[in-house]
Amino acid sequence: MRSLMRRFAVLCLPLALLPAAAGAQGFSALVSPPRFEDRAKPGSVYRNVVEITNVSARAARYTLKTADWTMDAHGAVAFDTALAPGSCRPWVGLEAAQIDVAANGKRRYRFEVAVPADAPAGECRFAILLEGEPESAGGALALPVSGRIGIIVYLAVGEAAARLRVVETATAQIDGQRVPVLRVRNEGNAHTRLEGLVDGIDASGRRYGLQPSSLPILPGETRTLALTPQADAADSAPPTLAYPLQLKGALEWDRQTLPLDLRLTP
Repeated sequence: MRSLMRRFAVLCLPLALLPAAAGAQGFSALVSPPRFEDRAKPGSVYRNVVEITNVSARAARYTLKTADWTMDAHGAVAFDTALAPGSCRPWVGLEAAQIDVAANGKRRYRFEVAVPADAPAGECRFAILLEGEPESAGGALALPVSGRIGIIVYLAVGEAAARLRVVETATAQIDGQRVPVLRVRNEGNAHTRLEGLVDGIDASGRRYGLQPSSLPILPGETRTLALTPQADAADSAPPTLAYPLQLKGALEWDRQTLPLDLRLTP
């Protein structure tokens, strides 16, 4: 990995607009944004900055490194610092491998991605791992414990784009509620997420807006996404659907639409 102090050259989720946070023993940090989703041309250098905040009352030392990552069916992310086949991490450069941040202080941390001129259209995905120094967990064994935050980066190269297809519709029991689910295949070469609301009318004649899961659909992946009925009030539990359920409308992704017109039974 190249250091930005020698030559600033490089590349860097989840999954929200709010800052990611972690706390373990003495490790208390926030990062903003928690993920990057952007685009770059072959032969260009993509640069960006993540803001790291030490929310503890004492100075902190953090180590930073890149990692490849995978996501399971439930959206849990696993990081691996071993270089995965086809990984774009050799393109990545970080400002420093270790930084110090004052108590209640902030640090703007730079990274960049040097995209090769002959890079094919596709998506560079990796994580920047922010880790605190190990500290004793106490007790008889006094095991060392350290906190970690994974900053997810998606960088679409060239004309990379997602291409979605619904391969199956069904219902599933999720969090005690039977809801519609879509099995969606991404046949493109970039990730995307479904957005919007689809209209639903259940067996009792009640109308609902159903919102898709916000989990990313990675290239070559088939992901099962729940459609959750939205309550009238933000603090209310999702309503219980009576089947059969009629769905009609369209969900959106990357300025495209995924039309739905179907009848579901449990």
